[in-house]
Amino acid sequence: PIPAGYSVMNLDKTPFAVSQDSVPHLTLYEPKDVAVKDFSKESYSEAFKHMFDKVRQDYAFNGIPGKEPAWDSLFAELSPRVADAESKHDAQALYLALKDFTMAFHDGHVGLGGGDAENQIFQEQTAGGYGFAIRELDDGRAIVIFLLGDGPAAQAGMQLGAEVTEFNGEPIGQAIGNVEPFSGPFSQDFSTRYQQARYLLRAPDGSQATVTYVNPKGAPKTVTLTAVQERQSFAATSIFKGSDPNALPVEFRLLDSGIGYVRINSNYDDLNLIVRLFERALKTFQQNQAPGIIIDLRQNSGGAPLGLAGFLTDKEIPMGQLEYFSEKTGKFEPEGPREKVTPNEHQYHFDKMALLVDQACFSACEIEAYAFSQVPGMIVVGQYPTSGTEAEVARGEFNLPEGMSLQVPTGRFTLPDGSIFLEGKGVAPTVRVPIDEASVLSEEDVVLKTAEKELGGN
Repeated sequence: PIPAGYSVMNLDKTPFAVSQDSVPHLTLYEPKDVAVKDFSKESYSEAFKHMFDKVRQDYAFNGIPGKEPAWDSLFAELSPRVADAESKHDAQALYLALKDFTMAFHDGHVGLGGGDAENQIFQEQTAGGYGFAIRELDDGRAIVIFLLGDGPAAQAGMQLGAEVTEFNGEPIGQAIGNVEPFSGPFSQDFSTRYQQARYLLRAPDGSQATVTYVNPKGAPKTVTLTAVQERQSFAATSIFKGSDPNALPVEFRLLDSGIGYVRINSNYDDLNLIVRLFERALKTFQQNQAPGIIIDLRQNSGGAPLGLAGFLTDKEIPMGQLEYFSEKTGKFEPEGPREKVTPNEHQYHFDKMALLVDQACFSACEIEAYAFSQVPGMIVVGQYPTSGTEAEVARGEFNLPEGMSLQVPTGRFTLPDGSIFLEGKGVAPTVRVPIDEASVLSEEDVVLKTAEKELGGN
């Protein structure tokens, strides 16, 4: 439906035609290879085979060590499971086979929508928690950073800041490493490890676990905990903890030190508004003679790259070259010109600049972060790099039986030397904030405070 006051102009007419129909009918043109591959009406086995063959051919990171799965052995393992699920008409078994397919990749853009089967399994397997959450430190220790007031762990005497040393008889590091997180896959090992530590403490309601811990200034203690239905401990370590889904896409303020702080929450929805709000922030900071600015991209999950760094430099910033596999040549071939960020007409200058990054900055956010990181004088502050999830997925969308869907990247970005752009690397901090007891137990935003201090603030 078109709102009142709008018209549709048809440029196929000579010289043109105007339509003011309230519900105009327009023909959508798209390349055939961009259309969603719909195998939803096929049998489980047929859909899996057709999807597998297409992904095997077009996957963006074929030939890149550590990225593509072992195709032959993966198909040999999963196709009998899919056939068995089909014979039993077992949607959950199909989902679990497809989930193992996705987990064979080392790529955060590979994603499975499992429909009702996924929701049911997730709820069953993660409904329970033990009333505490941990963070793994740089030195390998696991520290309790959240306690549910009346939860099983608190009732057993566990205290905030306790070090967990064993879980079900295994050293804590080994126990974490044995977890297959429900979410994933991920493009970098640190993201996988972070989620493993979270999912270690999820279990079906009523499950039991033996935990050995040492309270601050206490002695080692081993207790048996029973999982209860609670989600608070899981939410405590979410990479999106504290984000507001109702916030404006860009928020800004002047810190007490006078430094300008602008947080870009998203790169989707109203893109024009994002650009205007970001420039308004820069204008405000400039008018108030801010001695520096901090740009926060830590919880921006992506969308469309907008080249916002063009407000801060008068030089072009070269970016990645998009490539797709060509059946004609059997190689990955360039698609269009190399991406670049061009200088904006209005330029803003600040003597000191910092960019905040974290693992919740995905995809288009990482392109934005990379461009900001290339602005002369910009420092990058964080505990983690961005997620290293950078590819193009429009041509790798599949509809599968039982309301399931799959996404696999088919376009990759390369640098002039042929190396992969951002995928598996992300934008790394130039000033890394340690993950230690002080930082994980602090009630302050230690990354923001570090950046402010680096720029000369208090």
